[in-house]
Amino acid sequence: MHHSDQVVIDDTTLRDGEQSAGVSFTAEEKMRIAIQLDQLGTPEMEVGIPAMGPEEQESIRAVATLGLNARLLVWSRMRSDDLYLSRSLGVDMIDLSIPVSDQQISKKLNKDRAWVLQEIARQVPAALDMGIEVCVGGEDASRADPEFIARVIDVAQQVGASRFRYADTLGVMEPFSIRACFEVMRRNTDLELEMHAHNDLGLATANTVAAVLGGATHVNTTVHGLGERAGNAPLEEVVMALRHAHGIDSDIDLKNFSILSQLVQKASGRPVAWNKSIVGEGAFTHEAGIHVDGLIKDSKNYQSIDPAEVGRTHQIILGKHSGTHSVLRAYGEMGVVIDRQQASFILCQIRSYVTRTKQIPDRLELMGFYETTIEPCNLHM
Repeated sequence: MHHSDQVVIDDTTLRDGEQSAGVSFTAEEKMRIAIQLDQLGTPEMEVGIPAMGPEEQESIRAVATLGLNARLLVWSRMRSDDLYLSRSLGVDMIDLSIPVSDQQISKKLNKDRAWVLQEIARQVPAALDMGIEVCVGGEDASRADPEFIARVIDVAQQVGASRFRYADTLGVMEPFSIRACFEVMRRNTDLELEMHAHNDLGLATANTVAAVLGGATHVNTTVHGLGERAGNAPLEEVVMALRHAHGIDSDIDLKNFSILSQLVQKASGRPVAWNKSIVGEGAFTHEAGIHVDGLIKDSKNYQSIDPAEVGRTHQIILGKHSGTHSVLRAYGEMGVVIDRQQASFILCQIRSYVTRTKQIPDRLELMGFYETTIEPCNLHM
């Protein structure tokens, strides 16, 4: 194993998260999100793009004056003009980003590989002169020639950069090749290595975990996976996957995550899906009779993650797949004593209600079912 049992999360909700189509945070929202991220123990955060203009520079400066524990980064193209705008914003590090795939070097920049290496050698020292640490961002690294990436890392290290960011800009990678990629980079450099994953194939979290196993020291995340197109690797998933699948700690405590989660949903105008892992309404909600029965006997029967880790509790709902145990328990919790036969009648009504309305019955409906004494329907069991 190359990885250490510690990884640094560099959350980019305030930069790449805001790059989601149609998402725009006010300066005040940025500050509130930054404060919440900081309170969870997020060690680093990328807080904006100075080249976007004076307003963005102000909001970056505002976050920098909050006195957070987190180290702050800004994102910039590897260009003198961008770099110039990033000075005196009070941040610790700049991600100087440049395409490293032949596709983008030639078709986007109209340049060649030699030019890319020259720019790195020119711009990195200029940033260091401003007193800012440098991460060289390898845009489209996942479609680049690995040998060229090795040269980029070499040059970056020679001219004083402290980190290389491997960006799977188009979300085309899968975990096995990412891990192998990082193992090669790790063998050949002692620079910090950062993974930046996109979720186009639904693999951002898996790719991020794989990068850490391959030797990544830093990973980019966003709250809920907010970000361009299908989004980035979600902070909450990466923290929990590293911890639960590999015992790798990120120093982030998600007990109060729901405050941040609500804040980001509101500020971004992007609600979280019901079935979203870790944070979705349904993530710890159980209905199936077998599961509920098992949970009631011992929560470990059907619990991999203790919901308390993320400030949640198991919720049991009554629906088509409920069993009489759940019905007895639910009515018991409402202070209504029913017998098994009544429970079967009620279950019958619950099933037809759910199938008809596509909703789960609330307390009022449940009391209604209890009050109607109806003929038992044929339960084919």
